[in-house]
Amino acid sequence: MKVEALKKRLDRNRPMTSITIRMPEDVVEDLKRVAPLLGFSGYQPLIRAYIGQGLRVDLERFENETVTELVASLKRRGVSDAVIEEALSEATNATAK
Repeated sequence: MKVEALKKRLDRNRPMTSITIRMPEDVVEDLKRVAPLLGFSGYQPLIRAYIGQGLRVDLERFENETVTELVASLKRRGVSDAVIEEALSEATNATAK
């Protein structure tokens, strides 16, 4: 994830929106019981954390799949491994800054 996007994700004052979700009562009760044990102020912040964790995993997976597909496409077009590795290294270093 790019540094600027990460900074936005860590901003506690990000705009929020309300949603309604139907969940089994026993799941909500379990969330209420587990939340303070994990250091959360309530079950809703815990739900947001669970959703955020899963979302980050999926976003990373899709981003990796896109890069893999791009590399394969470049190879089919005759771009050398050395050029691809150099470009990936350059992109990785630029993202880390």
